[in-house]
Amino acid sequence: MPAQRAGIQSVEVGFSLLQVLGASPGPLMLRDLASAAGMSAAKAHRYLVSFQRLELVTQDPGTTRYDLGPAALKLGLASLSRLDSVKLARQRMAPLMEQIGQTLALAVWGNQGPTIVHWEESPQAVTVNLRLGDVMPLLSSATGLCFSAFMAQPAGSRKRSAASNSHQSHDRLPPLLRDELTRLQKLARKDVPKTMAEVTAVLDEVRRRGLARVVDTLLPGVAGFCAPVFDADGHLVLGVVSMGSVATFDTDWDGAVAQPLSAAARQLSSDLGYAQA
Repeated sequence: MPAQRAGIQSVEVGFSLLQVLGASPGPLMLRDLASAAGMSAAKAHRYLVSFQRLELVTQDPGTTRYDLGPAALKLGLASLSRLDSVKLARQRMAPLMEQIGQTLALAVWGNQGPTIVHWEESPQAVTVNLRLGDVMPLLSSATGLCFSAFMAQPAGSRKRSAASNSHQSHDRLPPLLRDELTRLQKLARKDVPKTMAEVTAVLDEVRRRGLARVVDTLLPGVAGFCAPVFDADGHLVLGVVSMGSVATFDTDWDGAVAQPLSAAARQLSSDLGYAQA
């Protein structure tokens, strides 16, 4: 562990009040705020007076409840504007691979669909003929199913402007799904959806589980999971993918791959400002 550096304890104590307000669904009375932060009302009030002067906290004169102020909003927006989701995810890949023991990848939505932008191969990995820049199929890969499910139905209720990349990607998804379904129907494959009703059912299951899985679908003998990562607006920004040989890859929904992968994706979403309902 790195050496503990000296700090200002009062700042750390006072910050607990801001943390409580940040996690609360709405403004709080002094007694409730103080109790949740583990301090007396009198002590909390002294901190809140200073936070009000700094505009980190506001108090409604009618209800006397406290809430986060404009300075807190400015700090939050500044932090969000500097976040790079892929860079942040890449920093988490090494410890996640050590925990899972399988190949990991990151995918984002590109011009033609979900695209692999980072790849870290496990020493025990099965050879997979995939490269950076490859566009994953929407209905026969875990990555494609994840993007299809969560772009069609964003996880958050807040909306972006019509000019946003997320909105444009959402508009392009239905025709891409229809085109791929048509190609699969011509191939008469048995391991993929054959009708739009079946596509809807598969994507509903992905959303219900919060995770997409394929086994022997994209490539024979290969299984994979893809977990979604959301931004502060509840829109999908990337998928965290794990894949490996069915001989060594745990395909259980609650297994040694799915659980850590889902936990890592949830933490990334939280770090990007997403608050799950």
